[in-house]
Amino acid sequence: MSFAKPLSLRPNPARVPIGTAMVLAAGLGKRMRPLTATRPKPLVEVAGKALLDHVLDRLRDAGIGRVVVNVHYLADALEAHLRRKAADLDVRISDERGLLLETGGGVARALPLIPDDPFLIVNSDNLWVDGPVDAISLLADRWDDATMDALLLLVPLARANCHNGMGDFHMDGDGRIARRRTAKVAPFVYTGIQLVSKRLFADLPEGPFGFMLLWERAIAAGRAFGLVHQGLWFDVGTPPAIGKTEALLGRN
Repeated sequence: MSFAKPLSLRPNPARVPIGTAMVLAAGLGKRMRPLTATRPKPLVEVAGKALLDHVLDRLRDAGIGRVVVNVHYLADALEAHLRRKAADLDVRISDERGLLLETGGGVARALPLIPDDPFLIVNSDNLWVDGPVDAISLLADRWDDATMDALLLLVPLARANCHNGMGDFHMDGDGRIARRRTAKVAPFVYTGIQLVSKRLFADLPEGPFGFMLLWERAIAAGRAFGLVHQGLWFDVGTPPAIGKTEALLGRN
């Protein structure tokens, strides 16, 4: 499949407002051990700042004032950090101390805390630098509620810094995405940033489940789209990735 059509960087007067972002912060951080033995992964520092704080700064830059954060592993430390560092935001905690619900299940649990539709979802373990227009604004400009249930921010595999995978998605000329086929390489990597409709969460299973279940349903319905990130992106998933990321940012 080919690249999506070039984006216009002109402001869109019909841009969908994004009032709420959910930050996924409940994971165990196993790949980041031993750094996560005593702190949750979102509080691991990169370039002098916790990963979570990098995300919160991008949300502030985009004018998003309401943030839902799910917590499980070392949840008390995360909540204390948010009280110190995010007092200017309307922070709502989705508590998963009793059961880790994975990515899809975690968002499903938090839906009563999210008044907006669509809303943004951001993983707390990646770091991005915006291009000519910030990534969140690009997602808001591209969103079409009539045709979309999910709009994923993707980065070309060749520009996925510190990422060791084989890609996640193909994308056609209209931006519709398809999953990478087994044992094949796909040209785009999911950045951990997406704009979604609550329609995506209809008829859910009980308990933990990942986002792939939801994406597969949206792909089958032709309502899952991708958008190419215009700036830098870093997969900060392991301790060695921290130094590589800092070096590429020129802050080592």
